Amino acid sequence: MVYVPAQLSEQRMSTLPVYQAHALHVADPPPHHRDPFDRLLVAQSQIEGIPIITADEQLRLYDVEIRWAGRRKVRRR
Repeated sequence: MVYVPAQLSEQRMSTLPVYQAHALHVADPPPHHRDPFDRLLVAQSQIEGIPIITADEQLRLYDVEIRWAGRRKVRRR
């Protein structure tokens, strides 16, 4: 119960409520992703003009700014 609030404060981030406009916009983007929560993140990103922090490759298919949170792939020779 302490970790998330501490990280939000440390990273100078805030939470974003789910507004009716976000919920209604879930049906608009193309169906690249079937997970309703991820589609909600896409809708919020598009409406609010904010990036998504994710490690989900599928979300790169949408017209949103992505901040990559996954492990960097190491190219092997």
